[in-house]
Amino acid sequence: MNQTAEQYLNSVTSLWTPTAGQFDGARSHRSSIETRLDQTFGLREMFETGSLRHGTGVWQYSDADYIVSLKGVMPGSEWTTLNKVKADLQARFPMTSITVRRPAVVCNFSDGVVEVTPAYPNFKTNGDKDGYWIPDPTGGWMKTHPKDHNLYVNSVNGKHGGGAKSLARQAKIWKYKRNVPVSSCYLEMRAAKYADGEEWWSPVQDLYRYFNRLYGHGLAAMNDPTGLGSRFNATSSEANHTVALSRLSTAVTRARKAKEFQAAGNQTSAISQLKLLFDA
Repeated sequence: MNQTAEQYLNSVTSLWTPTAGQFDGARSHRSSIETRLDQTFGLREMFETGSLRHGTGVWQYSDADYIVSLKGVMPGSEWTTLNKVKADLQARFPMTSITVRRPAVVCNFSDGVVEVTPAYPNFKTNGDKDGYWIPDPTGGWMKTHPKDHNLYVNSVNGKHGGGAKSLARQAKIWKYKRNVPVSSCYLEMRAAKYADGEEWWSPVQDLYRYFNRLYGHGLAAMNDPTGLGSRFNATSSEANHTVALSRLSTAVTRARKAKEFQAAGNQTSAISQLKLLFDA
């Protein structure tokens, strides 16, 4: 039996879905990182976030991501904290390549990559915690609510039988395979917001509609859909924005053709367009 475009899209999504134990190596470093940073800075907490935690990671590309909530006063410059955390982890792991890639300090262990994002809790006047301040990829600090974002994505994902997370993973596969300089977090939150507004779901059509909506917005910064944190930026610079928008334009064209071929019953041509889209 010939494969349909929807079956092909599902197979691509499945192929690039990480296995349950694939990141055990990277995650094995959590305890030593936590102990070291607690000794040096004092930690309020350390918790996993990002694509793997949300269930939208991409095999061979996604890292183990952690937020480390530091004690003390937040410096005026995010670079002060990033450089101090980098230096401290480099001293602890002298044989490991460690770099800064805002908003995180990236530890390239031989058995996996770990991204450590330093954070400071934001407290309301009554003492309640109101999210975290983390380095903004575009400069300065930004407020974020990663735990609430995870809850939001999970709640929306149930609306279309897992459609929101599948769409987010497909967008990230496109990002990595086509080397698009756009934020994974931005793609994920846009996918969740898109899915939240849809009443019915058809994977190939919704892939096109999602990309087309991204292009229609011009990859503009988006409000936090939970209404809690700072706006999400798509790219870290104007140069990256130009490149990302150009590659998104091509993606829209290929996704549109895939949708049209599918609607016409030409599954082979629809699949060919999806292969071009994902560089498969």
